[in-house]
Amino acid sequence: MKTLFADTFYWVALINPGDDWYNQVLNTSNSLGQIQIVTTDEVLTEVLTFYSEAGTRMRQRTVDLVDNILNNTKIQVIEQTHASFLAGLELYRSRFDKGYSLTDCISMNIMRQLGITEVLTHDQHFAQEGFVILFR
Repeated sequence: MKTLFADTFYWVALINPGDDWYNQVLNTSNSLGQIQIVTTDEVLTEVLTFYSEAGTRMRQRTVDLVDNILNNTKIQVIEQTHASFLAGLELYRSRFDKGYSLTDCISMNIMRQLGITEVLTHDQHFAQEGFVILFR
């Protein structure tokens, strides 16, 4: 079974019909077939933060999304640890010439550890590190 990493971009676009990427993300989601999705606690934190001031309805949709992700057996959520934070910080420290977020660095490390090469994102930072981004 194919495994893909889901970045913040993917979840943010997936639940917001007003997002510019919504239709493309939804169409891609519906065509993925049998796959395993991996994401992280840090990514889910970014999603919740992204919609934190979007009003009651959107905040509820976001909480519902996170609950669904956490309860979906086809989605593996990698837990946040102090070790993953430190490893992410090390990658962040080594890429001062890039605009990577700490969450991106942690995600990239997890992807490398798990041998995942494709990511549900349009974030070019992942491409800069040699990953295949699935939205262009």
